[in-house]
Amino acid sequence: MTSISIGDAVASLLRDGMPVRFEAYDGSAAGPADADIRLELTDPRGLAYIMTAPGDLGMARAYVSGDLRVHGVHPGDPYDAMTLLMNHLRFRKPSPAEAVRLVRGLGINHLKPPPPPPQEHLPRWRRVVEGVRHSLTRDAEVISHHYDVSNAFYRHVLGPSMAYTCAVFPKETASLEEAQAEKFDLVARKLDLQPGQRLLDVGCGWGGMVIHAAKEYGVKALGVTLSREQAAWAKEAIDEAGVGDLVEVRHSDYRDVLETGFDAISSIGLTEHIGVRNYPAYFGFLRDHLKPEGRLLNHCITRPHNRPASTGAFIDRYVFPDGELTGSGTIITTAQDAGLEVMHEENLRIHYAMTLREWCRNLVENWDACVAEVGEGTARVWGLYMAGSRLAFERNEIQLHQVLAVNTTEDGSDGFPLRPSW
Repeated sequence: MTSISIGDAVASLLRDGMPVRFEAYDGSAAGPADADIRLELTDPRGLAYIMTAPGDLGMARAYVSGDLRVHGVHPGDPYDAMTLLMNHLRFRKPSPAEAVRLVRGLGINHLKPPPPPPQEHLPRWRRVVEGVRHSLTRDAEVISHHYDVSNAFYRHVLGPSMAYTCAVFPKETASLEEAQAEKFDLVARKLDLQPGQRLLDVGCGWGGMVIHAAKEYGVKALGVTLSREQAAWAKEAIDEAGVGDLVEVRHSDYRDVLETGFDAISSIGLTEHIGVRNYPAYFGFLRDHLKPEGRLLNHCITRPHNRPASTGAFIDRYVFPDGELTGSGTIITTAQDAGLEVMHEENLRIHYAMTLREWCRNLVENWDACVAEVGEGTARVWGLYMAGSRLAFERNEIQLHQVLAVNTTEDGSDGFPLRPSW
């Protein structure tokens, strides 16, 4: 079988031409020579990654390992390249006979999968073998994989707020810090927090919500997180904010909280991790920990529909192991079935795209420090993931919904005014 060049193989599978320049280590190329974006496949390992794991996983492996380089954009924000590729790159599916010819022409030796990059989590089937999905132990392991990267790294990317959830921009020119403060305050206003009340924040991250609630509203707040690094940071931030008499953060699963009778519960970015099958138990737990007329604000990423759908191999292996998304309709239905009365819901989809834009900007500006902290491979993962997520929010492939609910009393009292007060 006559060998074929990598560039010829790529060009043969394109339906509408190559929108970028592609160059391979064998000296071949495809696409316009004067393209603003240039893809460079640097060695055989990268080709093996792509051939043994077609789709986003193989490309991600080659990119994270440095075997596939993208010129013309910064690795901290490859948004422009991803936009161009998603808009204009269309591969056709080869026939079985053509696929065999391509594989033989490129070399069957490339069908031996190289070891994946160290940033990659175990495949889902291995996780199933090694632990029950969404058990306390397994949830702790996958949360640690994502959030215990490095507090210094997160500080570079997220900024001083250390808020790793969708911000709310009061105007398009607002800074990221202003938008994150507005997010916490919007949650507080929706919950109608008052001095002396008790707030439970499940999945509290680095403590932004509980600190804001204590400083601005005089609330006694308990936050829980499965990330040891987040809990350590939050405890220091609480002391620095001077609210140690009002706020406690525990390194704990929310299911281990024994206290009940909270006036309000906030859940900001936790629901994505718990699994759709666990929604009934989750919303039941939150309802049981609210006092009568107590409010719940659930803030999470959703799909624009309620059909089962995979998160994709890249996200599952590199970013959110065991993460699951569904539509806001499923969340609202399950909350209602758990006995909560849903009072209001809001879609903040565009705000998350703007948030991700700012996080990528921070990663670019602090690239050298981030690489020094976590390594270039992990920094590449984050640039790819955040830029891709920004595109997904912009294209309405994913959304961000806040759902406000209340533990209505048996006689129908919900404690709400006639019209929203926030």
